[in-house]
Formats: sequence, structure tokens, C-alpha cells
Amino acid sequence: MITAGIDCGAKNVRVLVLGDGKLLGRGHSAAGTDPATAAEKAFDQALGAAGVARNVVTRVLATGTGKKEPAFSDDVVTEVGAVARGMHFLEPAVRTVIDVGAEQRTAVKLAADGGVVDFAINDKCAAGAGVFLEAMARALEVPIEGIGPLSLESKTAVPIRARCVVFAETEVVSLVHQCTPKPDVARAIHDALADPISAMCRRLAVEAPVAVVGGVANNIGFRKALAEGLGSELVVVDEPEYVGALGAALVATD
Repeated sequence: MITAGIDCGAKNVRVLVLGDGKLLGRGHSAAGTDPATAAEKAFDQALGAAGVARNVVTRVLATGTGKKEPAFSDDVVTEVGAVARGMHFLEPAVRTVIDVGAEQRTAVKLAADGGVVDFAINDKCAAGAGVFLEAMARALEVPIEGIGPLSLESKTAVPIRARCVVFAETEVVSLVHQCTPKPDVARAIHDALADPISAMCRRLAVEAPVAVVGGVANNIGFRKALAEGLGSELVVVDEPEYVGALGAALVATD
């Protein structure tokens, strides 16, 4: 049985094609201003990588903030349900999974069988999500892929008190003008990103082991800040940005 999962996020669309629960192919496209077309492109990429035609795919499920955009999907699954299913498949021991995307952060508590016990979502503010990190990297004049490793070079903790992206960006510029070492500013940025996520998780009463997924999970500086904020080591799977798409494809198989 061949199924596909589409994670249609605010900035990126990711697709996985599975055959009997095994990865056959993946695809990715920037969502841009036309997520429906981006989903078509990512789906075609995944099909090409899998070496299969559309007509052999039994079922396609979509998830993510733009889950209703792909016209070719058979149904949708919630982001919470997709992340829970994908994580339980990859790491059954995980009891809390934190999903940090471009504009939304989610924490999900899992039962031993992978069922959802409780969850919390914050999509009302960019603070604590990927766009916060992108804005701060621009203010610091550091490539987004370099800001995480840079933060690990920090020798001194400095605070960024603002939680609004606009005000935090002003603080970063001010720190730079004060000749604060860039590694220290980068560390402060990651601490400011991790703080609201840690607070959300504490309200949920997180249970270890804790995993972090989504595109921001690839940032080593963020992972360090979040682990310190939670007081817990983090489980990080390969290609954590595809866990939602994986979960959607698995639900389609179910």
C-alpha cells in the first residue's frame, strides 16, 4: 500500500511517500504566496524520488497550517495528530514532543501507545517560532544557518527582555551598537526563543523523554537553549522537519 503525507506549513511544504510504512521518496518546496502550487511541486518531487505515479498512491493526507490547500489530498489530519503519530513511529519511548515551525509552536504529551494525552498550541505571536529567529539573524547580520553554531561560542549570558519580534530586533541592534560580542547576542536570541516554549511546556507538565521536531529543531543553538530551559535532554531525529508529513502518511496507511 502506497500513501503520502503533506505537511503544508506557513513557509514550506514537505511531502513523504511511503510504501507499506517504508520511506520511498520525499519532496520539498517553499510555500510562497501559492501553497497549493507548492504542494503540487513537492508532491511531484516525492513521487519522482519514489519512482511511482500518482495513480498508484492509495491515499493522501495533508496536515499543517495550510492543510486545506492541496486540492489532491483525500483528507486532512490535525498537526497534533500528525506529529504524535510520526514521533511515536520513530521513537516510541518519547512522551513529550515539541514542534516548532515558522509561525507556530506546539507541545504534545503522548501516552505509551502514542495516543495524545494533552497538547498546547501557540500561533498568536511570532515569538517562540522560526520567524523570530530569522528576524533576529537579519538584525545581527548573520546567516540563519550560522546563528546556531555562533551561539555556542558565547562566554557571557546577556538578556533580551522583549518578547515581541519588533522590540526584540531593536534590542539586538542596540546590543550590537554597544559592541556586545556577536556570540553572546546569538546566545541571547536563542534563549529568548526558547523561553516562551519552555514556559508553554511547563504549563503542560512535560514528561521525559522529550523530543523536538520541526525546521527549528535543526538549529543546535536553539536545542541547547531549550534543553537548558526545560532541564531535560532532547531527542532529535534525523530530518525533524519531516515528522509531520511522516505522521500524515502513516495515518493515511492506518
